[in-house]
Amino acid sequence: MLNLKKNLALLGFLLAATAPALAQQVIKLSTTTSTENSGLLQYLLPKFEAKTNSKVNVISVGTGKALELARNGDVDVTLVHARPSEDKFVAEGHGVNRRDVMYNDFIIVGPDSDPAGIKGSKDVLAAMKKIADSKARFISRGDNSGTDQMEKAYWKQAGTQPQGTAYVSAGLGMGEVLNMAAEMKAYTLTDRATYIAYKARTGLQVAVEGDPKMFNPYGIIAVNPQKHKEANYKGAMQLTEWMTSDEGQKLIAAFKVEGQQVFFPSAKAGK
Repeated sequence: MLNLKKNLALLGFLLAATAPALAQQVIKLSTTTSTENSGLLQYLLPKFEAKTNSKVNVISVGTGKALELARNGDVDVTLVHARPSEDKFVAEGHGVNRRDVMYNDFIIVGPDSDPAGIKGSKDVLAAMKKIADSKARFISRGDNSGTDQMEKAYWKQAGTQPQGTAYVSAGLGMGEVLNMAAEMKAYTLTDRATYIAYKARTGLQVAVEGDPKMFNPYGIIAVNPQKHKEANYKGAMQLTEWMTSDEGQKLIAAFKVEGQQVFFPSAKAGK
């Protein structure tokens, strides 16, 4: 009888200990390579997970693919940086409750030799014209990411683009493209956060920065539960509310790479 009581007590203890784990919710997040490559998500998400007894499964791809995953209902929420594409995604009914989260900026980086002579420029379009005219090599993401979409818009506004072997469409994430640019002594457009995270290994130098056209905002969008009833809308909104809360925004502001702040909170700037 005593052994039976001990066994029942042990069983009760085990059930109590495992109950929280069994109740843990899973939230599927598609996001850009910059939030992953920079280390931001590895810094932020464990704090959210511990607070909400959640597990966030991250799929890190370009913005175009991240929105496609959300459009297909393969994730619950998406964190991206291509405002025109985000607005279209919401207008078409695929996403709801878009919120501003943070911003940083784009920069053009290149080899120390600076073959196009653009170092120190604050005019992105003039610099891109010089890159094209000089026939210096440029590595494009080529993956419909937010960075890729912005780069294409710059070339269109500049009215020119490198031709032939001077233009390499990589179809890769930002970190890999930075490594390629270093190996090929080429220029590329990057978000500042990923550049700083990769600077030591690539040796690339900032050539162009400070143009207002290079502003880079990030937004978070829940998948529309009316289109995808299986989506974890509750979890998506928990993550959205937390990232845009005072706690989440302060953590974003406190995150640094190589001692530098690389993302700036913007939730209070509007929806």
